Amino acid sequence: MASITIRNLDPAVKESLRISAAANGHSMEEEARQRLASASSFAFPPVAVPVQAVSLPAAQILGGKRILLIIGGSIAAYKALDLIRRLRERGAQVRVIMTQAAQAFITPLVAGALADGRVFTDLFSCTGEQDTGHIRLARETDMIVIAPCSADRLAKMAAGFGSDLAGAVLLATRAPVLAAPAMNPAMWTHPATQHNIGRLAQNGIHFIGPESGEMAENNEAGKGRMSEPLTIVAAVEALLAKPCDSLDGKHIIVTSGPTREPLDPVRYLTNHSSGKQGHAIAAALARLGADVTLVSGPVALADPVGVSVIHIETAQQMYNAVATALPADAAVFVAAVADWRPDTVAVQKIKKQVDSRTIVLNMVENPDILAEIGHSVRRPKLVVGFAAETSDVVENAKAKIVRKGADWIVANDISSRTDGSGVMGGDRNHVKIINHNGIEPWPEMSKISVAEKLAQRIADFFKQQAKQKS
Repeated sequence: MASITIRNLDPAVKESLRISAAANGHSMEEEARQRLASASSFAFPPVAVPVQAVSLPAAQILGGKRILLIIGGSIAAYKALDLIRRLRERGAQVRVIMTQAAQAFITPLVAGALADGRVFTDLFSCTGEQDTGHIRLARETDMIVIAPCSADRLAKMAAGFGSDLAGAVLLATRAPVLAAPAMNPAMWTHPATQHNIGRLAQNGIHFIGPESGEMAENNEAGKGRMSEPLTIVAAVEALLAKPCDSLDGKHIIVTSGPTREPLDPVRYLTNHSSGKQGHAIAAALARLGADVTLVSGPVALADPVGVSVIHIETAQQMYNAVATALPADAAVFVAAVADWRPDTVAVQKIKKQVDSRTIVLNMVENPDILAEIGHSVRRPKLVVGFAAETSDVVENAKAKIVRKGADWIVANDISSRTDGSGVMGGDRNHVKIINHNGIEPWPEMSKISVAEKLAQRIADFFKQQAKQKS
């Protein structure tokens, strides 16, 4: 019923829903539900895609673009047939690879008829590999779309397997890759899958979905449905649209992760920051052309592609690294920096005292990196700070923007949710952007989506600065 309702909406409303759904990583139906829940009236203003500012008609964006579609093994493979049609009607040239598992759900004959061309299925094809066909497929494309993308494919991509045609092409390509996961909810939430998603995202793989809803299995519901073809098309358009704004020539410093303050040779003080948000922001800025210096505390994440990374342990080391990296055009302070450190570090392990159940630690204040840079004579043109709060989020962020000399504060509530989960270490974030003109609440979205949206906002800032100079 929901899809019928969407289908009957005004075309302008549907276009707004389609673009914003792709931007926020969920279905058009879910986007409509979120808007209805938060809106006071049934009004749908235009929504910009955060990956890039898309201003061209869809036919111009995809016209002549070469899309390589990898259809994976999932019951959602039938949706890939509609995806082929939607891409081609917008002028894209579509080549198709089908995995062996995909052929259990749909036939190469049907996919080839819709794509108007041969479907590639075998890495060791006698006709295709005479001229190293998998390399040509990898190179002669503007974008690779994997839809549906199974848990097995995600694992193979994360491990770098090239044992089949799809894997070999993905290893050899230099084109952007968009994956549309589809799997059972239990498989999606499995720690191994989430680890693979995080690793691939750090390597520059883009994701759309999955969505929440009923599964193909009886009495199964949850997050795992592949995004609808039009939602995937919108994501493809956003990624392939020529950027209206870029950060070419801009040097941006980003801090990420926790710091560790040693107590003795064995113990240290730290926090639960995973670095996922900071690393995602660094990667998003680099994709827009910025020269990014990432100062990272100890995290279990790969260094983002195309980013210069400085690894540190303590708050003092992070401050020194940031100061050394100046001058910069902008600085985004995402790291969860320890406010205090022990005044001395014990040379030997601190032992328990048999006559006392308490220990006294004398603490000294760490450098306030955001405040030091925000009030520095070498201050970047744009200074963005993050405020991780457990109470009075907006009030504390408003005070911080003045006290620390920031231009924007990205405020988020890190208190635990009712299910026991939290922002720190998680994959989603719900933030408010606070500046001297007011507050802009953003809907809850993935940390990668927050990063893309913030990176585009930074590009918009510098575009406006350039207009004012001219």
